[in-house]
Amino acid sequence: MTCESQTDHPVIPQIDPAVERWNTMRESVYKNFRFNSRTARQSILGMVVFPAAVFAVAYSQDWEWTGKRKGESLARNPPAPEASE
Repeated sequence: MTCESQTDHPVIPQIDPAVERWNTMRESVYKNFRFNSRTARQSILGMVVFPAAVFAVAYSQDWEWTGKRKGESLARNPPAPEASE
């Protein structure tokens, strides 16, 4: 089904005032932003706690990503190669 009517004139979408108000609010949110307890908590969690948690989990893993070539194991202590018979 196309967006054109039976008379081959394009259908003009209706403008929703609520959507327009929401869009205007989102575009100008930086003008009215203030730090309060909620935004400060979200900022600290997003810029300090979450990255620190990701780093702690990544650091505690037994993987070494630096200087590896194709086919080499990422494990810090790779398993012994299997003996060929």
